[in-house]
Amino acid sequence: MTSPLLFPGGGSPGTGIELDIRGPGLPTVLFCGSSGGGATGRPDVARGPGTPLLGEHARGRFTRPHLRGHRVATEGNRLTSGRAWSTHFVTTGIDPDPDRLGISGVDESAGLAFEAEFESLPGGALRVRYTLTNTAAGHYLVDGLEVALPVEDDLIEVLDFTGRHERERSPQRHQVTDGLWLREGRTGRPGLDAATMAVLGTTGFGFTHGRVLGVHVGWSGNSVLRVERDAASGTTLGGGELLLPGEVVLAEGESYRTPWVYFAAADDGLDGLAACWHGHQRALAAHPTQQPVVLNVWEAIYFNHDVDRLRRIADRAAEVGVERFVLDDGWFRHRRDDTAGLGDWWVDEQVWPDGLGPLADHVRGLGMEFGLWFEPEMVNPDSDLFRAHPDWILAAADDRQPLLHRHQWALDLSRPEVFDHLLARLDAVLTELPVDYVKWDHNRDLLEAGSGLLGGAPTVHRQTQAFYRLLDEIRSRHPTVAWESCASGGGRIDFGVLERVQRVWTSDMTDALARQQIQRWSSLLVAPEYLGAHVSAPTSHITGRTFGLDFRAATAMFGAFGIEWDLTEASASDLVGLREWVARHQRFRPLLHTGRVVRPASSDPAVLLHGVVSDDRHEALMAHVQLDESAHNRGVSVRVPGLDPEQSYRLAWEGPVDHTQVSMASPLPGAGPTDGAVVTGRSLAERGFWVPRRRPETVTLVHVTPA
Repeated sequence: MTSPLLFPGGGSPGTGIELDIRGPGLPTVLFCGSSGGGATGRPDVARGPGTPLLGEHARGRFTRPHLRGHRVATEGNRLTSGRAWSTHFVTTGIDPDPDRLGISGVDESAGLAFEAEFESLPGGALRVRYTLTNTAAGHYLVDGLEVALPVEDDLIEVLDFTGRHERERSPQRHQVTDGLWLREGRTGRPGLDAATMAVLGTTGFGFTHGRVLGVHVGWSGNSVLRVERDAASGTTLGGGELLLPGEVVLAEGESYRTPWVYFAAADDGLDGLAACWHGHQRALAAHPTQQPVVLNVWEAIYFNHDVDRLRRIADRAAEVGVERFVLDDGWFRHRRDDTAGLGDWWVDEQVWPDGLGPLADHVRGLGMEFGLWFEPEMVNPDSDLFRAHPDWILAAADDRQPLLHRHQWALDLSRPEVFDHLLARLDAVLTELPVDYVKWDHNRDLLEAGSGLLGGAPTVHRQTQAFYRLLDEIRSRHPTVAWESCASGGGRIDFGVLERVQRVWTSDMTDALARQQIQRWSSLLVAPEYLGAHVSAPTSHITGRTFGLDFRAATAMFGAFGIEWDLTEASASDLVGLREWVARHQRFRPLLHTGRVVRPASSDPAVLLHGVVSDDRHEALMAHVQLDESAHNRGVSVRVPGLDPEQSYRLAWEGPVDHTQVSMASPLPGAGPTDGAVVTGRSLAERGFWVPRRRPETVTLVHVTPA
């Protein structure tokens, strides 16, 4: 057997594929997985039938076709359809480069051309996209085009996510069985219940162990994830864009290109998978060089805008070390609650008779950046914009409006006049005011998302493309502005939007106890420096639970640290403590926002463990999170993977320590609460250090440095 084509070549670690390119048809993918001893390091042995690059009926595949579509035409007075529904592509070119592989093919009888692009990414992930071109007269209707790659047969457990508002990215697992498992996102954005990714792994895989292969669709519209196994062939994993009826109809010479579909493999569990994703994000041009400490005033004032009160909050924010002050919803015309004003992007003259300039100048005079909230894609029925242009909303019929949600509809960005209006208004506000940062929100799903330009036909595909164009254009006009993606909290978090923003709002849930799980699982996909994590008021506005400052601040410590709290109501001692936490985050920020996230297993279900290890294996900051009462007094061992096994390290408490909580035993082997023991990296990885039972809702931080 001729050796297969390996990509990427050279044996570099990461995610790789093996291709059988001998036949006239499109290549067969023999393997997708870790190339560190995987695709490029394994002997050339038979791997079974593999998976055709494009799963076609003509190749003997009875599973879900990767391409689904057909030709439509008019013959006389009769519409014909269903032709060219089964393709048979032959390879016309293979173009391998060190970091890119291109494969092209054609089906002359169907009048179609095909191209596949593979790219190897920093961090070790792989991304793939397909392009289909209609080369014949007439129209070809694309129902779906997805990327699906083979999975090794011992990856038999599936992890994905679900959720709701204020509880995004809740994990769920099941066994792979024969048949098709499909997760469809039909809300016009990834959604609060988004699958986010699908991960297949060996039995019992976890954060620090098991072989895994994950897939994520880098697209901010409708999407699909798929896992399929049948009795005749192996398992495949993949995804793509979910196309609504008639969204993509190709005339002669026109093409449809899928979103990038991202694959990452790791031999060391979910933390290894996360490291692949994070490495890619940290190489993006839009990646933040440093994430400022933010104060957002939403939970402090809601719609009750008062310039004197906001100045006082800004003064307190500057005193505790905040670097960016963000004015949230409510600054624009007629916006006294959430029932009116969306779409009218002018400063409200009644609330702000002198405009926002004086507040922005006050904030900047205190040494902070000034940020502003927008929701450009939405409109309230009670707005000047809707009264003037009721036809500008997304709707499936001219005589029927979609159900309202949050008192708003979505604007049709695919209409040039809507796009131009929004661009002009955003540009005007950002030109008139000294704005350093924009929080871009999207607070409802796209229901009956049809366009009046198309007689009500679906337009989510075009809407998503228009959103990207709008954000790209306004970014190019204001290159010094930083951007945050928010969508009812974490409803639009994907690699498509991460190419364009510096921050995401992880969830509208600011309760620190709930945030522990939301942030833990969100950081499986997203590097922690993107994930907005705020210190809320002592009593949560969302759940009514009350937590101490140290627990709230330590929970926010590992993300894009911020504050969501009316600091004019904070006590003097809380302000002192908050100042210390801001300074602590700033001190550790270089480590937290560049290192590898680790989540070692805990022997106690009442305890979560997590931390960050520097890329040079020189330093770590670990968190022991006591969520609730433990059922025993044994404490837990906190293992620290990823340090240099031959190096000796010193362990020390970091942050406030309540000594009454450590009276049962010394918290670190052979040391008191501030002077840590000296331990090797090998011992830390294999045995760890011991932390006794702590009080519920406390976080214990341990700093690991070279001895």
